[in-house]
Amino acid sequence: MYILIFFIGHWFLSLFVQTFFLHRYASHKVFSMNTFWEKTFYLLTYLFQGSSFLKPFAYATMHRDHHAFSDTEKDPHSPHFFRDVFQMTRATVLTFRDHMQRSLNPAIKLAGNYPQWRLIDRIGSSIPSRIIFGAAYTCFYIAFAGYWWMFLLLPIHFLMGPLHGAIVNWCGHKYGYSNFNNDDHSKNTSPLGFLMLGELFQNNHHRHPNSANFAHRWFEFDPVYPVLKLLHCTGVIRLKKA
Repeated sequence: MYILIFFIGHWFLSLFVQTFFLHRYASHKVFSMNTFWEKTFYLLTYLFQGSSFLKPFAYATMHRDHHAFSDTEKDPHSPHFFRDVFQMTRATVLTFRDHMQRSLNPAIKLAGNYPQWRLIDRIGSSIPSRIIFGAAYTCFYIAFAGYWWMFLLLPIHFLMGPLHGAIVNWCGHKYGYSNFNNDDHSKNTSPLGFLMLGELFQNNHHRHPNSANFAHRWFEFDPVYPVLKLLHCTGVIRLKKA
């Protein structure tokens, strides 16, 4: 039971900061927040992603390229140019490293208005930090895993952030239905959309990239949108009009 709770908790907490902070805030600026809350969610992104921490600047710049060149040869992770999801993920990792290097360019920093916290970026992207988080996950499993097969879940913890990205990039551009003709292969993948906190409404999102709500039709539900509305009402964030 403890292992199941830990796994589900890590899955959704890591996914939440990815869609809330890295995607909707850093990449698309669908809402604004003050410096205090930005730093708070920046730190939570590091803690919840742990060993698979993704630097917000690199995530945002790479994701903007994905929208600009969706499903073309310049798309950093279109599934239509790779044999399988593993080849696509490998190419994405290499591209992500390039964007990590771009973060050192002052001109790019100023032009994009990307959230940056050099201390957390340096710590979170370091090998010692990733090893410490990985060791913590392993110790938890040693203490509470009742069966050997539970340890097979550990690699998912280690690679949680990139795994979420691979699922969205592969499934969201190959499987499902389309509400709009976006001149790409973006799809709405259901019913997995709920398990990915709305991230698999890719067709809707590519049509309205600056909308806080990834759902569009009456039967679609983006579970993060009500959270954004609540945070907006409490003054933590300020939603912008799409």
